Amino acid sequence: MIYIILAFITGGLVILSMILNSGLAKRIGVFQGTFINFIVGLSFISLALLTTNNSMDFSFNNLSTVPFWAYLGGAIGVLVVATTNTIIPKIPTIYSTLLIFIGQLLAASIIDYFTGHLVSKWKIIGGLFIVSGLLYNSYIDKSQKDQNQLLDLP
Repeated sequence: MIYIILAFITGGLVILSMILNSGLAKRIGVFQGTFINFIVGLSFISLALLTTNNSMDFSFNNLSTVPFWAYLGGAIGVLVVATTNTIIPKIPTIYSTLLIFIGQLLAASIIDYFTGHLVSKWKIIGGLFIVSGLLYNSYIDKSQKDQNQLLDLP
């Protein structure tokens, strides 16, 4: 149960992080904001390592045994932050969140398929419902915007 609660809280923190990062990027630039994001993150994880029982005591020999692809998470993280810094100011947060979720659902289904895990038709149906709702809501928003513009005409 605690992991479900933590996942729920993390979901909210991801959205908050995206909004804060994109606000910084709007003021100083996408790549500069992304850079600051990772510098601040590095500072916080360094502080956490120094103030807890965890340590940076690892052997560089152990690092060489880790496959190359395992290190790509950091590079992908930079790409994710830079991309969200670009899209959040352009697309309402709810749409950005749903589109990112749909991308995650699709990627997870593809990864599950190629790694031999079951891809549930219900997950795909659920994803299609989300896409349908997103398209419908986008249509409603556009219709309301068009109607409001018509009312503002002299």
